[in-house]
Amino acid sequence: MLRKITVTSSLKSNMAIEVQARDHKFIIDQPLSGGGDNSGPTPLEYFLSALAGCIGSIALIIAKQKEIELKAVNVRVEGELDVDVLAGKSHDVRPGYQWIKAFVEIEANISDEEKKALLREIDSRCPVSDNMRNNSKIEFELVR
Repeated sequence: MLRKITVTSSLKSNMAIEVQARDHKFIIDQPLSGGGDNSGPTPLEYFLSALAGCIGSIALIIAKQKEIELKAVNVRVEGELDVDVLAGKSHDVRPGYQWIKAFVEIEANISDEEKKALLREIDSRCPVSDNMRNNSKIEFELVR
């Protein structure tokens, strides 16, 4: 079953952008050093946050389905990119993250092998990691 997910955004002040997702509003901004007001995470931080959140959500779904009692799922996501590209100072590499790594701690009464298997299943069912790993078609259309 396909489901369309839509978010909208609008520029608010300085570099702050308000995003509407269903009935939730949040701010995307830049740090003071980047010319923003630091009123919210950057798009790049939200991007990594989406992966961390998806890992946790899918872990909970799988645990419920398999009747695994999760005590905690803690995720740290790191990525590295060349900021000269997004600043327009270089075109030598792609503007996206060169690498992304998720560090996942699973607290449950299962063995380390079972935790590794759970992590593999989480990755195989996580739409965010799938979109990061594969080329989803993206189009830009000017609206009047």
